[in-house]
Amino acid sequence: MHAFLFVGQNPEGTDEAIQTQIKKLGVAVMEFPLQKIEQVRSLDSFANLKLTKPTAIVVKDIDTATVSAQNAFLKNLEEPQENLYYLLTCRSKKAVLPTILSRCQTIEVKGSGFSDSKKILEFIKMPPEEKLAILDKIRNRDEAVAFSESFILSCHDLLHKTRDKHSLLAKYLKAGGLTLTRLKANGNVSLQLTNLVVNLS
Repeated sequence: MHAFLFVGQNPEGTDEAIQTQIKKLGVAVMEFPLQKIEQVRSLDSFANLKLTKPTAIVVKDIDTATVSAQNAFLKNLEEPQENLYYLLTCRSKKAVLPTILSRCQTIEVKGSGFSDSKKILEFIKMPPEEKLAILDKIRNRDEAVAFSESFILSCHDLLHKTRDKHSLLAKYLKAGGLTLTRLKANGNVSLQLTNLVVNLS
C-alpha cells in the first residue's frame, strides 16, 4: 500500500501516528498543502520527479480541500511511482471523495484532542470568546459528539481527582451531558456547542 489516510479529531495523536508510519517506511518527508487546484499542480511537479530514495508526501486536512482539488489529486494515487508514498489526514471521512478513500489504507486515530483532563481544564478556564473560537473549528456532528464525550469523561475524571470544586464540575458534567444528548437527537451542531459555552459560564 502506498497511500495512508489518518482519520481523527486529535491533531497530536495524528502527528504521532504519522511519525510512526514514517519510521516504519524509512522515508524522507515532504509536506504539501492541498486546498486548491494550484497547490495540486505544485505537488504534481514534485511527484513527477525521478526520486532516488523513498519519499512520503504528507497532506494534512484532505477533507478541507475543494472537490476539484481532490479530483485533481486522485491521479497521483492512481499512478504512483515506486518510491513515493502519501500520508493524508482528515478529521472526518465524510468530506473525502470515495475514490480517494478506496485507494488508501485507513488508520483511525483515537481521541479528540481534548482527551486528557489537563486540556479540558485549560478549556474550562478560557474566557467564552476563546472557547467559542476553538469550538468553531468543529465542522460536523461526529466531531461534536467526540468532543462532548471527551469533555464528559475528563470532567468525570477531574471530579474523582480533585477535592474541591465538586459542585462546579457537577455543573459542567450536566452541561456536557445535555449537549451530547441534544447532538445525538440531531440538534444543530453550532447551536449546541454555543449553548455549552453559555452553560459553562
